[in-house]
Amino acid sequence: MSESADKPSGPDFTQGVPAGSIPTDGVLKGHVGDDAVIVARTADGLAAITGTCSHYGGDLAEGLRVGDTIHCPLHHACFDLASGRALRAPALSPVDRWKVDERDGKVFVTEKLAAPGPAEPTDTPSRKIVIIGGGAAGFAAAQRLRDLGFDGSIILLSDDTDAPYDRPNASKDFLAGTAQPEWMPLKDEAFYKDNDIDLRLGVAVDHVNAEHCTVTLDTGERLDYDTLLLCTGAEPIRPDGPGFDGPDVFTVRTMADAQAIIDAAEGGGPIAVVGSSFIGLEVAASLRERGVDVHLIGPDEVPLKRVLGDAIGQMIRTLHEAHGVNFHLGRKATGYVDGAVTLDDGSCIKAAKVVLGIGVRPRIGLAEAAGLDLDNGVLVDATMRTSNEDIYAAGDIARFPGLDDSRQRVEHWVVAERQGQVAAAAMLDIDEIYNEAPFFWSVHYDTSIRYVGHATEWDDVEVVGSIADKDAEVRFKKNGRELAVATINRDKASLEAAERLANA
Repeated sequence: MSESADKPSGPDFTQGVPAGSIPTDGVLKGHVGDDAVIVARTADGLAAITGTCSHYGGDLAEGLRVGDTIHCPLHHACFDLASGRALRAPALSPVDRWKVDERDGKVFVTEKLAAPGPAEPTDTPSRKIVIIGGGAAGFAAAQRLRDLGFDGSIILLSDDTDAPYDRPNASKDFLAGTAQPEWMPLKDEAFYKDNDIDLRLGVAVDHVNAEHCTVTLDTGERLDYDTLLLCTGAEPIRPDGPGFDGPDVFTVRTMADAQAIIDAAEGGGPIAVVGSSFIGLEVAASLRERGVDVHLIGPDEVPLKRVLGDAIGQMIRTLHEAHGVNFHLGRKATGYVDGAVTLDDGSCIKAAKVVLGIGVRPRIGLAEAAGLDLDNGVLVDATMRTSNEDIYAAGDIARFPGLDDSRQRVEHWVVAERQGQVAAAAMLDIDEIYNEAPFFWSVHYDTSIRYVGHATEWDDVEVVGSIADKDAEVRFKKNGRELAVATINRDKASLEAAERLANA
């Protein structure tokens, strides 16, 4: 049998490598058998960890080393080089650490070491933490609380009927058919049992009483809390107009939504996608992967121009057109009647089904009823604490201090996970704040776009590389200050930009 093309590259660490080949500010990539391993010099000496990210298998050697950590080039997860611990989402599991020996001027890596032990308990078994929302922020907070040694009660309430799962894939691989349902859960059922997390699915919260520290469910059950975390997320917007609330019109927020679209697509097209945002475009790409005839309708002349600028927007349109997407831009959908979407110019587009992707609105009803300070979201400080000292908020509803001191609310998966982790630390009086450049990624066929920072407007765009060739770093600036960076198939440049923005 021939060797696999995926066989790890680099030197065989069991045979030893010259000690001088281990860099002081990077990592050396190699392998032990079929396991990819990276070796680094840390503040505590030589260390070795598995070289593939526990999130989506990214090559950590291609990432960015910062101090004694390594950042994955795919989705910006971060690991401790000495322990293998996952320090930052989206990675939620550690990587293995390996035994390292140095002798006779050579470095050898031979076997895996036992995982680091759990954190010392916080000795607060009577404390009750309730988390409302089973998405990115809520799950990440629950896990981080246990990782940090919290031994009190955790109740995780979700109105979703599925246990926390990889929601970005609802509009990407799962919808396209390249991710199987069993790949979607963030953790298996045993995780919640082993970590004593009381996960309640299909549960709606009726009311939060901040004065008495209680949460009332729609069943009438009342839960007491010492600390509350609101991660209620956002809900898709449905446009005004006849027919958009009909049975053949879908939104895509949950895995169940995506499955409903998959089932509908099996009946054939064409399918109209209303909205030229990231969600709309990802849905269009996923449906084209299934061979469905797609018509995409959007109000802007160039898709994503307001986020990524004209040049990237044009490139994305050309890419989708090459894959058969039919665009109807500069147009607003006004209704869906008798199997056709009507546009504001009076024209009609025949469509067997419609998928809406025109944006979301934050679900702040519970926060408002609790009397929290609001401003296009729930106002929080850098630890995710709200105006009520016993209540935190994270994810799509949180309006937080940005790196430029402006208030920002960002609807990105990794941002929500990281904010949930920060909130968990703050609840335990651990000194951690959210002071990162927000990050998201979007995949369109064979082209990956990564974006760090936050730029609602800019007066200068610097392009390094070629957008047309899908190999570029695009820097958005205002008054000479770099606010955000979009990269196209330049993953390490995205990591470098994130560090640059966070430390500007």
